[in-house]
Amino acid sequence: MAKTLYIEIGTEELPAGYILPALESMSLRMGRFLDENRIAHGEPTVTGTPRRLVLNVPGVADSQQPVRTEVIGPPKSAAYDAQGKPTRAAEGFAKGQGASLENLTIKQTPKGEYLCVFREQAGLSAKDLLEKMLPDFIAKIPFPKSMHWSSYSLTFARPIQWIVALFAQEVLECEYAQVRSGKKSMGHRFMSPVWIEVHDFEGHRDNLRKNYVILDTAERRELIRQGAATAAARVGAKVLLDEELLDEVTQLVEFPQPLVGRFEDKYLELPPELLITVIKKHQRYFALTDAAGALVPYFVTISNTVPRDFALVEAGNARVVRARLEDARFYYREDQKTPLDDRVEQLKGVVFHSKIGTSFEKMERFSELAMMLIERVAHERAPDVRRAARLCKADLVSGVVSEFPELQGIMGRTYARLQGEPEAVAEAIYEHYLPNRSGGPVPSRIEGSLISIADKIDTIAACFGVGLLPTGTADPFALRRQTLGIIRIVLETPLRISLGEIIDRALALLSNKLVRPAENVKRDITAFFEGRLQHYLATLDEGASPDVIEAALSVGIDDLLEAVERTKALARFTSRPGFGALATAVKRVANIIKAPETAPVDASLFKNPAERLLFDALESAQLEVGALLARSDFAGALESMARLKPMIDSFFDSVLVMDKDDSVKRNRLALLTRTRDLFARVADFRKIQTP
Repeated sequence: MAKTLYIEIGTEELPAGYILPALESMSLRMGRFLDENRIAHGEPTVTGTPRRLVLNVPGVADSQQPVRTEVIGPPKSAAYDAQGKPTRAAEGFAKGQGASLENLTIKQTPKGEYLCVFREQAGLSAKDLLEKMLPDFIAKIPFPKSMHWSSYSLTFARPIQWIVALFAQEVLECEYAQVRSGKKSMGHRFMSPVWIEVHDFEGHRDNLRKNYVILDTAERRELIRQGAATAAARVGAKVLLDEELLDEVTQLVEFPQPLVGRFEDKYLELPPELLITVIKKHQRYFALTDAAGALVPYFVTISNTVPRDFALVEAGNARVVRARLEDARFYYREDQKTPLDDRVEQLKGVVFHSKIGTSFEKMERFSELAMMLIERVAHERAPDVRRAARLCKADLVSGVVSEFPELQGIMGRTYARLQGEPEAVAEAIYEHYLPNRSGGPVPSRIEGSLISIADKIDTIAACFGVGLLPTGTADPFALRRQTLGIIRIVLETPLRISLGEIIDRALALLSNKLVRPAENVKRDITAFFEGRLQHYLATLDEGASPDVIEAALSVGIDDLLEAVERTKALARFTSRPGFGALATAVKRVANIIKAPETAPVDASLFKNPAERLLFDALESAQLEVGALLARSDFAGALESMARLKPMIDSFFDSVLVMDKDDSVKRNRLALLTRTRDLFARVADFRKIQTP
């Protein structure tokens, strides 16, 4: 009989960022446990609030599925004598397996006929297995930080107040941190601090609602969205909805109650990004705008209770916001007293990393890289790039960015505009940080694009050069994100630049800091880029298969645009009829060449017409393919190469490559080497999987 498993862990208020990862882990680990223990079950669902983590699994079987195992015994020849009677070997085997002689069978195996017995192992009780695993299950819920409380040796994110563990209506007996499981949960901490008996998930969810707890995360989120919009409408405004903030606030309350607050108009002089950040970061409030999208002096906050006096609470919230905004206003005004040029000098006192140097040194390095790039791409923009590269890190030592690091670049752009810098310079100061998140926008201007590439490649080269490499679990300098950022900027701008040249120049500028040879560092950086590019290509809607990506990128990634175009062309080409046979033929060519034959092909040594046919076709194809590749027509190049297949097939059908005459053999290998090298200009066909 299938039953519902319900687990609820009640705690003191959990940090908002802890809840969703914990719930995800609970779902995955419980599903894995049930699967590994052969306990049939439905799809686990999870939900939670700041005070409870909930797991519900329907359709859980009473016991494990039985297991039927096959045990092989002695050979038939040893188990029975000439008269077909069981020997002591057969009797011993049957006794050892707890089976009668009648239950023994004969099984045909690759080694011959052997005695065999089938054993049925009954399934254990699901309730017993769950009770044994629950303490460890609770203990291993992952949190960024856990804590001890009282004198208990066990830890959790916050002190545990109750544990509900039900298998249908039956309590699963367990204990963790001296809290015993039961069937009682609790209502809202302030509005209904009463014990509630749990019978089933649906009924409990309704009972919690009556006790001021909205258990379902999605429902609570939507209530906040709608409530904030309704509250904003009361003052004729709209909510500037921030999905990230909405997610966070959803995990801060159990019973959302929107409230409106107001601050003085004078704070609207602050840059919008600064004002919004103050309201969001310090108070977890939503900013409001008018119909045109301009900020208005109001905000919406989400309370966890229904206030007795709305006006009193709203006034208190406004006082707190006012203090924060006044601090921001002070920093903003003070920052304007120091020009960005003066702040650049202050970067000499900011250590980027003890092994890499100061932020000023870093700025000088990537400025030179950016100038190298702009001279190759758009030299007429060089003055703006030089100026923006020098100023783009200056706001790091400003008062506002020291208080709100997430505004780096944004405040630099604001201060640049205030001091009269060209718009191209101001925008590049902001855009050089882009893309600053997964899937975020890339710079829209060439100035910001090139400074972004230069800054990122300097960080990557420096970290690889001094051994600050990312691991499977840690990437403190976000090297993966920065590498993917460079790839996206190059592809989406688009830019024809040499990755190898940039890496070489970056390492040359870092020569006095490298702890290992530059050529080794370059090799590792290039491999790192290739890995990120493979990942990027695999995620595209028209993404190629991993083997095709590897085959195409093995030719090289120095020109990222070309590498991607080549991969896409190869991916399309592999879907055409007959590609498998072509790939097999090319692999055969490559596999027969143990070492490349560098000598030129001598037509006078041909003994078979098939040699001449392949040679002539190859001569023509090389000219045609060379011209096509010169204009990056990879599809056309592949079509041209494909026309060589009949000549390759004829060659192998008619010619013995390893001729007794060494000069003939080497000439034939030279012909095949030229054939292989032609195909290798687009891809390493050996890496492509074929049936």
